[in-house]
Amino acid sequence: MKRITIIPLLLIFLVSSCAVKVACVGDSITEGAGISRQSRDGYPVVLNQLLGKRYAVYWNCNEFSNVFAFKPDIIVIKLGTNDTKPYNWKLADFEKDYQALIDTFSTLKSKPRILLCKPVPAFKTKWGINDSTVVNGVIPAVERLAVRNNLQVVDLYGGLKNDGADFPDDIHPNEKAAAKMAEIIARALKNK
Repeated sequence: MKRITIIPLLLIFLVSSCAVKVACVGDSITEGAGISRQSRDGYPVVLNQLLGKRYAVYWNCNEFSNVFAFKPDIIVIKLGTNDTKPYNWKLADFEKDYQALIDTFSTLKSKPRILLCKPVPAFKTKWGINDSTVVNGVIPAVERLAVRNNLQVVDLYGGLKNDGADFPDDIHPNEKAAAKMAEIIARALKNK
């Protein structure tokens, strides 16, 4: 009887350990703020569904150390929105801190493929978050970091610039926009 219970557990472990592990690292948008059922409609969850059984997507913006325990094969970083607040925005610090994050993730033994996302648009200035700094500060910095580190860029800004109606508070995507983010990222992951 013990063999019967051990074998299924072993098979589950083998299947899950063979999956391509994707970690989504980010801010409240990655967390799914503003989406009533984050565990069903947040972009990382939809991304997991789109990628299929060969992939396992993990996200938890509050647990940086969990990325190391997860040992991802791929890391998708979507940061920069909150950095546009006037009291947060310092270009040199943003690039230095982002580079430190890339360097830290590059030390993982799993040697993950790292993708950098251009942030989604800020359709109106709110809480100090503003589109001008996204466009003129964050996006160029992300592009420079990608070139410097030979990393792929995912253009969430361009992909969602006409979807303001799907950002109820003008900053955070609703379920429809989160699904579109997941589609854009899934395409980027599949098209190296």
